[in-house]
Amino acid sequence: MANMSFSTGRRRYLWLVAGVVLGLFGTSGEWAIPVAGWLFSIALMRFTRGSGVLTGFVWVALSSAAAKLVFVAAAGRFTVLPIMVGSTISSVVLCVPLLVDRLLLRRLNPIAATLVFPAARVAVEFLVAQVSPFGTAFGPLAATQSANLPLLQLVSVTGVYGISFLMAWLAPIVNIALEHRWHWLSIRTVALAYVSVLVLVLFGGGLRLALASDAPNLVRIAGISVSRPAEERAREIDNFHTPQVLPEQKPVLRQAFAVLNEDLFARSRTEADGGAKIVAWAEAAAVVLEEDYPEFLRTARELARDKQIYLDMGIAVILDGQRQPRSRDIAVLVAPDGQVLSTYDKAHPVPGMESLRPGDGIAPVSATPYGRLANVICFDADFPGTLRTRADIMFVPANDWKGIERAQAANAVFRAVENGYSLVRQTSNGISITVDMYGQNLARTNYFSTAQQSMIVSVPTRGTRTVYGVVGDLFAWLCVAGVAGSVVLVVFRRIGRRR
Repeated sequence: MANMSFSTGRRRYLWLVAGVVLGLFGTSGEWAIPVAGWLFSIALMRFTRGSGVLTGFVWVALSSAAAKLVFVAAAGRFTVLPIMVGSTISSVVLCVPLLVDRLLLRRLNPIAATLVFPAARVAVEFLVAQVSPFGTAFGPLAATQSANLPLLQLVSVTGVYGISFLMAWLAPIVNIALEHRWHWLSIRTVALAYVSVLVLVLFGGGLRLALASDAPNLVRIAGISVSRPAEERAREIDNFHTPQVLPEQKPVLRQAFAVLNEDLFARSRTEADGGAKIVAWAEAAAVVLEEDYPEFLRTARELARDKQIYLDMGIAVILDGQRQPRSRDIAVLVAPDGQVLSTYDKAHPVPGMESLRPGDGIAPVSATPYGRLANVICFDADFPGTLRTRADIMFVPANDWKGIERAQAANAVFRAVENGYSLVRQTSNGISITVDMYGQNLARTNYFSTAQQSMIVSVPTRGTRTVYGVVGDLFAWLCVAGVAGSVVLVVFRRIGRRR
């Protein structure tokens, strides 16, 4: 180690600044510059390796937390306490892999030492997603890579964490090169190991795309969000934001909700007449009082039966009285014979923003002539376990807001490739997308760029099997075990030396 060069003195803070700035664009799908996601950890590691153990970690943690709060403020949710606190805590926890790297750097052989940081990064991302009410919303390095199709195929084996591992692995490789002043003989082994794996992943992903056969059967799907004029008319009648529904409010609320619902029914008929076999609404596109729900459902069933379509509806059901929560956020799938095939309650309400009765998180799957149709709702897509099911087409009705529309649309792409199904995400106040089982874009529309948004797309009726669909998060668990094993090994070595 005597010939190694670390960045010390005040100049190391330039690495900290570079890492934090690159991190703003490398960890947020909203401001995504894909290459920044590969680079920012290099700069932060350069800083921590040249600093004291605790000093380096504290500086990186505080800087990363501040950068994350900038993103939250830009997304317009700085005043939502759970989001502000959750994003701050997650940004600090995601700095722990740099601390682990700093502690174990000189205690393992060179190749094993380069694997500590990427394995720790995956372990922390995965464990945070398991315990946090925000799932993967604030975590994976991979978030900015959804458009890199060859690389994206890796998630069909490892889940999203495989891409995070590759991106994080670059940091110790480049740092070793910098520390050895790019002396080839000193870095040859680790550099060739990394390049070989990266080339293998990209080649395998490209081969998977090249061998993908054209879908023999397609179904025409129309995604619908409430039109802008209908929303404006409904707000003029009543801008519904009260904590509870009083009896005297109901007549006015019915008028406002009727404007939204009639717009959806009318446009569904139009799209069915245009050839759509499945019509999918956005999250909570229809709004109905609990006591009016049976009549609303009767109208929907008549529409499906009359037009011979599958109708996938995002509905907000407003509950009576002073009960908490005060509403249900559901997706209802109706068959062409008028039968209700499934009713799914949103399983993961957004903390601090939604007071809902959550569902069990088991995505319903219905066998149809157009394949196995499944359903979740919006934020559920940030929880990979909720979307891990055997389906051919997954519907994700959603309702975003300006400041998160790109990130949330990109996040859903990973779920499609992980599980081998096409995914239809019809969105209000955001970007609607449809991708196939390889993550290839089939349709994309922006709610903010048109007054009457519809997404018309032909979708494959058959998905494909994936390794991830069988083994789940095995790769992430192996990373957890690898980090734990490395720590135990180092501890036992130190005990042995003292003896």
